[in-house]
Amino acid sequence: MKQVLKIEKEVLIRFNEVDSMGIVWHGHYVTYFEDAREEFGRVYDLDYLTIVKHGYYVPLVNIDFSFKSPLTYGDRAIVEITYLPCETAKILFSYRILSVDKKSVIATGSSTQVFLDRSMDLVLYTPDFYLQWQKLHHV
Repeated sequence: MKQVLKIEKEVLIRFNEVDSMGIVWHGHYVTYFEDAREEFGRVYDLDYLTIVKHGYYVPLVNIDFSFKSPLTYGDRAIVEITYLPCETAKILFSYRILSVDKKSVIATGSSTQVFLDRSMDLVLYTPDFYLQWQKLHHV
């Protein structure tokens, strides 16, 4: 049976994250996604150092997000990250950012990472360690 791998990471909106309009500057959403990816890696043992230890790098090749509602200084938000199983040599995630206080969806998004070997060449096969990780987590 396939399993859904998902975690939540809470963020508190800091003063330095808002722009002159008093709302979170759009570039910070990438940071919130990154914070969630790092937390996912810690929880599910798929962090960057583990991947590097196996001889690979996983750069982002695509990231997108769609804004629904603004966040402002002092808001609390939950970043949900969900692993999306894929049969190709990629790591895919979807994201939702939810306002704790407003009880609404703030943004949605997704990211794609690919595997590079130590020579920085694109790897077109799924690495063995990643296949084992998928099997361990039933995804």
